[in-house]
Amino acid sequence: MKNEIIKQIKTLQTTALGKKINKKLKEFSSYENKSEARWFSELCFCILTANSKAITALSVQKELGAKGFLNYSEKKIALAIKNNGHRFHNNKAKYIVEARKHKDIKKVITKIAKKNNYSSQKQAREFIVKNIKGIGLKEASHFLRNVGYFQLSILDRHILNVMNENNIIKEKPKYLNEKNYLFIEKRFLDLAKKFRMSAAKLDFYFWYIKAGDVLK
Repeated sequence: MKNEIIKQIKTLQTTALGKKINKKLKEFSSYENKSEARWFSELCFCILTANSKAITALSVQKELGAKGFLNYSEKKIALAIKNNGHRFHNNKAKYIVEARKHKDIKKVITKIAKKNNYSSQKQAREFIVKNIKGIGLKEASHFLRNVGYFQLSILDRHILNVMNENNIIKEKPKYLNEKNYLFIEKRFLDLAKKFRMSAAKLDFYFWYIKAGDVLK
């Protein structure tokens, strides 16, 4: 690992960005007290982010809200996705409607996953990937982070680029199957321990380094 990235993150922690990231994580932790509908809205947001931009997914979520994700027709959801310039509107709308079979997602996940426990959060992720169409390991990790579980890695292109450029991984994989996802995740988690922070917090710093901002 290059010393530059260590210095950069240590510096960023002392800036307004550090406070912004801490505020974001506090907001995510508050999902412990939020409704099933709010959890389902975050699940739909993460369905939208798969192979698409988070910023347009956020626009769709703001327009539809939990009420729209839970009650609107597939056609109406698809139109909202399309009108926000988001990709794959028909498939995403279909996945969201199908996900309603798991609108009790909060109840399910809180039974499986424990705070500060990688193993149980990994089990929760496996449940999501197996049961929610349109979501892979990255998106499932993203959802769990957004509802307050901070021990998993969200290995999107920004994170992989930073890891590759700083010799944390030798090369970016062409395809993230389960085997290489877990291998790279372990490297990321080891690095988070060195920084004495959660995977969720380190993810935000890495994401900022490439994207220049933090969303969710």
